Amino acid sequence: MKPANMKPIAILGVLLIAIGIAGLIITNISFTEKTVIVDAGPLKVTADQQRSIPIPSIAGVIAIVAGAGLLLYGRRARS
Repeated sequence: MKPANMKPIAILGVLLIAIGIAGLIITNISFTEKTVIVDAGPLKVTADQQRSIPIPSIAGVIAIVAGAGLLLYGRRARS
């Protein structure tokens, strides 16, 4: 299958499978957030706060199954 001949539904299926695999490999997303603690006129005191967002494994599995379904649907619609 050439990328130029792929239908948008098949491309979406491949993307969902890739996102699902990434979701299973990466268990959480961490980032740093700046929080203003004191804001008194010209004086501002900030603190860096580490945040973490967990990614449930079931979300990765659902994305893979949905992507596979879209690929199969796209293949059947093409025939």
